[in-house]
Amino acid sequence: MEHLTDAFSQVLAESGLSSLWHSLPAWLALDERQLIFVLATPVFIGLFAWEYLKIRHDHALVDAGESVRNFMLGAGYQTTELLFAGLIAFPVHALAYQHRLFDIPLTLTSALALWVLTDLCFYWMHRSSHRVRWFWAAHVTHHSSERMNFSTAMRQNATNIFNGGWLFYVPLSLLGFNPVWIGVCYALSLVYQFFIHTTLVGKLHPAIEYVFNTPNHHRVHHARNPGYIDTNFGGVFIVFDRLFGTFASERANQPIEYGITRQIHSKSLLVNWLHEYIDIARDMRKPGPLGLRLQHLWRPPEWERPARSE
Repeated sequence: MEHLTDAFSQVLAESGLSSLWHSLPAWLALDERQLIFVLATPVFIGLFAWEYLKIRHDHALVDAGESVRNFMLGAGYQTTELLFAGLIAFPVHALAYQHRLFDIPLTLTSALALWVLTDLCFYWMHRSSHRVRWFWAAHVTHHSSERMNFSTAMRQNATNIFNGGWLFYVPLSLLGFNPVWIGVCYALSLVYQFFIHTTLVGKLHPAIEYVFNTPNHHRVHHARNPGYIDTNFGGVFIVFDRLFGTFASERANQPIEYGITRQIHSKSLLVNWLHEYIDIARDMRKPGPLGLRLQHLWRPPEWERPARSE
């Protein structure tokens, strides 16, 4: 434990935030990325209020009750992150950083490199969150709304910190980037992504659409139409989707239908957070070899066991 504490202190000292960290209340000093997200939340609420006034008469675009639930789902996510990220994720990052391969100082060049690399890690984390059922169990909450508006961005799962998606960013700490700054880049990426959850912004300039993730691209990502599913995984940039073959554009003859293929219609926060975990447990309980049962954890969400031969 002392070894881990030393690693933690080293990370803070090298980030330049040690004095700030120790001046914060203990509950607030757990995770700087969530601190940024919490501070941004009043802006998110204000922007959604503006959007709501624009689209409130179209029930297909916004529902007041669902929007309140979306913010409550987001509050649950923020609470578990604040309480547990500093106990679960940050110590692993600190340990990886203590055994880093390189010493990478914070400069403009390294900051830009970290920004791009963080988004690359986000791409693979996000893609895995759609193609690995265990990760999908946490991410499905974000996709289960049949509407797209700013409140949808707040629709998050309180189990995220326990689900392990944060492990995708640990290689950056091992490489030599300070975990505090990794967290800052991640938080700013989340802030950016809030603004692409809207139907009020159409296509932007082609140069912007080619490089960055935009509302136009992200609406496609939230679609459940065949041909749109599992595309446009980027956070800030869309170039990784173009590079790895997961990019899709909206087609004029196929209007977007939001939601998931096995739609959940529940007002319960617990159901919205836990329904896919319950489905995984149900599928794993079905008779069969242990190896096949366990595959429900890492196979894609739509995977079914092969039919047993008579």
